[in-house]
Amino acid sequence: MTNTEVLIKDPFWHSYSELVRQTVIPYQWDALNDRVKDAEPSYSIRNFKIAAGLEEGEFGGWIFQDSDLYKWLEAVAYSLRHHPDSELENTADAAIELIGKAQHDNGYLNTYFTIQEAGKQWTNLYEAHELYCAGHLIEAAVAYYQTTGKRYLLDIACRFVDLIESLFGREPGQMPAYCGHQEIELALVKLYEVSKEERYLNLSRYFIDERGQKPEYFIEEWERRGRTTIWNKGKPNLEVYQAHLPVREQSVAVGHSVRAVYMYTAMADLARLTNDSELLEACKRLWNNTTHKQMYITGGVGATHLGEAFTFDYDLPNDMAYAETCASIGLIFWAKRMLKLEANSEYADVMERALYNNVLGSMSKDGKHFFYVNPLEVWPEASEKNPDKRHVKPVRQKWFGCSCCPPNVARLLSSLNDYIYDVSNGGKAVYVHLFIGSDIRFETVAGGKVTITQQSEMPWNGKVQFNITMPGTTNELFELALRVPDWSHSKNPILKVNGEVHPYQVEKGYAKIERNWADGDTIEWMLSMDTQLIAAHPHIRANIGKTAIQRGPLVYCIEEADNSAPIAALSLAENLDLSNHFASDILGGCEIIEGNALIEDQDWSEERSYRPLQKNKKETRFRAIPYYLWGNRKTGEMSVWIRYSHSN
Repeated sequence: MTNTEVLIKDPFWHSYSELVRQTVIPYQWDALNDRVKDAEPSYSIRNFKIAAGLEEGEFGGWIFQDSDLYKWLEAVAYSLRHHPDSELENTADAAIELIGKAQHDNGYLNTYFTIQEAGKQWTNLYEAHELYCAGHLIEAAVAYYQTTGKRYLLDIACRFVDLIESLFGREPGQMPAYCGHQEIELALVKLYEVSKEERYLNLSRYFIDERGQKPEYFIEEWERRGRTTIWNKGKPNLEVYQAHLPVREQSVAVGHSVRAVYMYTAMADLARLTNDSELLEACKRLWNNTTHKQMYITGGVGATHLGEAFTFDYDLPNDMAYAETCASIGLIFWAKRMLKLEANSEYADVMERALYNNVLGSMSKDGKHFFYVNPLEVWPEASEKNPDKRHVKPVRQKWFGCSCCPPNVARLLSSLNDYIYDVSNGGKAVYVHLFIGSDIRFETVAGGKVTITQQSEMPWNGKVQFNITMPGTTNELFELALRVPDWSHSKNPILKVNGEVHPYQVEKGYAKIERNWADGDTIEWMLSMDTQLIAAHPHIRANIGKTAIQRGPLVYCIEEADNSAPIAALSLAENLDLSNHFASDILGGCEIIEGNALIEDQDWSEERSYRPLQKNKKETRFRAIPYYLWGNRKTGEMSVWIRYSHSN
């Protein structure tokens, strides 16, 4: 790897960057301080004030509430990196000072066990999230140090990690244990990369290696506590925590989806940094199962609200989907790590799918409302009255008691520049994973300084252009690798260099061009952006006889705001006559798709629920909008998968 700098300059993503900077970060600071009217309280800042001895009171919120503040600080760090803001930095510094005051003399830091259960630290690793919160502290500390150069939060994190290192391990007197919610594993890798302290990498590897080696650990811990639990009643289910088998023996994604993808992210990091071939093979097996058999078309993972978990292969219900926002963000983390292991476009395809659909759709256009759950079908009355569907919200919420997702969105979107490119082999090759307008600056093997400016019309059009700038350099030899997206495979993309069509070789989904590049060279990459009807595997029973609409990276849906209810009565006609156009007056401007459809006869003269079948359908037109924009207008029904009519 070589040092690189990436700056986003993209019409589509600039609006989101500004929304996060100007609205989301300030709004979430208000939420952490319990200043958002009619929203569930966070208690986060209040807990730290009590733990620091600045206020009196009881602990409020969930046991892992500390992590919300840490994720917010990480988002602030990424935002400050490209948009210096002294007022915001002062606010962050004050929050960090508060965190420092809440830290114990021995380095321990957790407001729940400081306020609520003093003296019971590390007695409930199964549920209590102590190491999980420590992981988010570490990630925030690394990001803030890298941006500002200030060490105070990093020193707080290192003191805590030094304590953890002394307590956990296989030496006499140490605990052979690991956290019930994975997070510290990937965070320790980041701490290693910024500090170069091998012991941090070794501690991450210990937590990964120890998991599942003694599957009964959580059960023994539960027994020691007198079989008491915080919220999970009964004997621990080890699959929920991916502790049923050693990680190298796991091949199927099971259990809590966020825990899983965070763990897989750390496994990929360790496989790369330690050349662990067994860990790499486990990552590939788990990737294939997760993304080929247990992922929604929107990039969501985790099918059930019971345990926020994976269920089994091809079980992907639309109307009861969980698809937690945090899980898709973790999937993006994992995909990025897999790309560092192997430049395979499949990883970038999933990263793009989750980003443009599930993650982007989780936040409203005003930046002040959020989905925790991201369903593919919504019937508002069922969400309100059916207990099995109450997790499915027809409108985004201002905040949540368990508000892990909103600050997670903020930190991902603030760091999006880290996901666009990879520069490998010391500057010999530049891989373009995402087509987002941006500048990347790097040094070649020969020491030349190169800037590549990407101009992208995504997600509405498939034209991408790259301009190369090399001041003071005649030419530089390096390889440019452009992803061939899975949605563009049907038509080979056209590549032009300096206006002339140029041949290219495709390797693992990347079009590769190696040449002596000169200052002023231009590259045009023209991707097919046809509207496609997508079929689901026949084992996905919820989608039999249905199709989804996709155009470029965007999955589409139909909403009641544009179509007659019930949405389920609509089916696509054989003579579909699809058309698309950019509608500047809809949802701030977006590409909409329209076509012919049939709708069931709604004229039931009797109130009874059933009658003999009558094939009465009338023709109508339907309109579909990008899934990420649903729920920004009046409350109503929504569906991604649509029935279709055919003569076969």
